[in-house]
This record gives sequence, structure tokens and C-alpha cells, in this order.
Amino acid sequence: MSWKSKLTPYLLLIPTFIVIILFIYWPAAYSFKLSFFQESFFGNKSIFVGLDNYTQLFQDPTYYKALLTSFIYSFSTVFLTMFIAFLISQLLVQNVPGTRFFRLFIFAPYAISPAIAGILWSFLLTPTVGYLNYVFMKLFGIDTDWLTTTPYAFIAVMLATIWKMLPFDLIFYIAGLQSIPDSLLESSMIDGANLWQRMWKIKFPLLSPISFYLFIMNFTTTMFTSFGIIDIMTKGGPSGTTTTLIYKLYLDAFTYSNNGSAAAQSVIMFAIMGVITIIYFKGVEKSVHYQ
Repeated sequence: MSWKSKLTPYLLLIPTFIVIILFIYWPAAYSFKLSFFQESFFGNKSIFVGLDNYTQLFQDPTYYKALLTSFIYSFSTVFLTMFIAFLISQLLVQNVPGTRFFRLFIFAPYAISPAIAGILWSFLLTPTVGYLNYVFMKLFGIDTDWLTTTPYAFIAVMLATIWKMLPFDLIFYIAGLQSIPDSLLESSMIDGANLWQRMWKIKFPLLSPISFYLFIMNFTTTMFTSFGIIDIMTKGGPSGTTTTLIYKLYLDAFTYSNNGSAAAQSVIMFAIMGVITIIYFKGVEKSVHYQ
């Protein structure tokens, strides 16, 4: 193999490296640097303050509230989404008429942006003309302003997030269920395993690599890309009950022009995601059954 052939793959990767450096590594490095500075309101002057931005954050009760809200919101939506997706996928792999139509219909939310999802759910939960609000009132007697009342605003944001993430999980669970050999399920039925046992003692363990992957992807989604849903539906209210870490970062950066604090928050979020990912890989991966 000539030196030109060896060099060709690296030359083809240069555009990718340029994009990654300009839009990922450089902003990350700049944020880390900015977390040690305080900037003037117009951004024309920077003062080195060391760890003051981090110290102020850890002395701020609203930051701890946003941290707690983020963890409750993220873990709740992730586990509920995976649980619901696993149950629905059992139905969508059945060979019955109309299954393909329902698959197409239920995948639609994945194609829209979080902001559009927030707009749709804001309309559905509007107290005056919201369809879901009418259904909840008739079935459960719940007649409230979902987006401005505690704890309903938090529940509304969770519903919109689960609805948005559900199709992504369904795609993987359906593909995984279709790859399970029919002979394995038939032999379990001969041995006397009922529907519930086949679902949780055979299918779910065999899909553990998919569940392992989906947890990381869903957790990342709830921590970062759910900003659009929260901003459209509640704007972090009422009284900060739906203000997550990413939304507080946005408020400090773009509403209060406190760029140093926002940069410090981004560094802390990166550290939190890193720690959770490491713990998850160390503690959960050993129970994953790869075929």
C-alpha cells in the first residue's frame, strides 16, 4: 500500500475534524475559560474571578432547587418512557391488521422539534379549549390551569417529554423484539411460561443492551434538548418548579447576562453527565446480556 493510500482516509476526515473542533471542542474550551471570569453587561470587559462563579452557585438555593428538579424530571421521564415503550412495542410486533398504520401514526412525534411539541401540548392543556384538559375534567374531575399551577405544570412538562421521546424508544424495542427467535418463545410456552413471564423474564433480559443504550440517550435528551418544551410550556414556572439546570443556564446567560455563572453551570452539567455515565457503565453494564 502506497503512502497516498494511507493518507487518503485522513484527508477525507479533515472536514469532519474541522466541524468538530469549531462547533464542539472550541466552544467547550471557551466555556471552561469563561467560567473563571466575570463579564460586564455589554461583554466589553472581563475580570478574572477564579472560582467565585462556582462558589456563588453552590451558595445559591435556587441552583440546588434546579438540580433537584432536573434529577426528578430526568429519571422519572426516562424510566416511564422506557417502560411505556416496552409495553407498547409488545403490541406493535403482533401480526394483526392495521399494525403498520399504528406504527406510522405513533412514530409521528419523533419527527417534530421539542418546541413544536411544547406548542401542541400547551394547546391541548389550555383550560378553556384544551382537549386533554376537557378529558381530565370529565374522567377525573381535574379542572385546573395545567401550565401555571403546582404540581400540574411539572406533570404537563413530563407528559410532553415522554410523548416526544416515546417513538425513539419504540423503534429500538420493536427491532429488538423482532430479532428474538420464535423458537425460544415457543419453547418457553411449552415449559409453561405465561405472557407476563415471557415478557419480563425472557424478552426484557434479551433486550438489555437496547435498554442500556436508551437510558443514556434518553437521559441526555431530558438534560439538554428538553429546553424547548420547558421554554414554550412553562418558562420554568410556576415559582421555578419546572426550572431545570439547562433552563437556569439559559436564564443566567441570555436573560440576566451573567455569562460567567452560565459557563460555570455548563461545566458542572458536563461533570454531572460524566459521573452519571461512568457510574451507569460500571454498575449496570455487568447485568447487560449481549448475544
